[in-house]
Amino acid sequence: MNAQEIKKETFKKNKIRLTNSLILENKLKETSGLIHWNGKLWTHNDDTDTSLYALDTLNGSILETYSLPNVVNQDWEEIAQDEGFVYIGDLGNNTSGNRQNLNILKIDKLLLINKSPKIEYIKFKYENQNEFDHKKPNNTNFDCEAFVVTQDSIYLFTKEWKTNYTTIYTLPKASGEYIAKQKEVFNVKGLVTGASLFENRLLLCGYSKKGKPFIDLFYDFSANDFFSGSHKKIKVKPRFLQIESITTKDGKKYYLTNEELKFGPIHKPQQMHKLDLSRFFNAN
Repeated sequence: MNAQEIKKETFKKNKIRLTNSLILENKLKETSGLIHWNGKLWTHNDDTDTSLYALDTLNGSILETYSLPNVVNQDWEEIAQDEGFVYIGDLGNNTSGNRQNLNILKIDKLLLINKSPKIEYIKFKYENQNEFDHKKPNNTNFDCEAFVVTQDSIYLFTKEWKTNYTTIYTLPKASGEYIAKQKEVFNVKGLVTGASLFENRLLLCGYSKKGKPFIDLFYDFSANDFFSGSHKKIKVKPRFLQIESITTKDGKKYYLTNEELKFGPIHKPQQMHKLDLSRFFNAN
């Protein structure tokens, strides 16, 4: 692994610069989701294999690989958790916008650790998606790469290529087949790719169509009405980082990953970033 020491990030108003972040192993070129659990970071690729990878929180190295048997990775875009289960979202829908097999894999944590995972499925459709014609790539509002699990529900945050908004849809977290119910809409002015919920603080990460990464902070909301409280947008530098995931251990220090990006002369390797965001939470 080509890794550099993470230096202290700099703050200016609502901006943060990522400096000397860690380059992840080549097996993780398409890292797309991230959770902190059992003293490790857990991630996966978005369509290349059907494994979960446990990472060292200090240097990002792969500590162990957990293969999931008899599953399909059409487009795994997010991972989330509650006390007893891990949830993997096979819900990416940007290729043609017409998937009718959207699902979330639900896996018992104890069985996963023992490498005898039992896979349950939460299958769903969006309540207001009525047309399933094949679309051009990156031309749908029914793409999703971010969700959180809290109490008895799953909250999806869409990646809306046409509007640059995100819409919250809700699902039960029990296995079964459901209609995802529309809840709230927010103009994030970008494409949401990851979510992290800690107590009364929700962070969404993503990037604009011009390649500008961002973090949206929502706090002081009522119950699970995430957009009902205060909001702060944090601009992230440098540009042209395809930020895909965000997670935390304590609600102050956060981890993010970006997948490899190759676009013309631009080449950004897959990386892990470690940030102390408490200064943003404490600012007025």
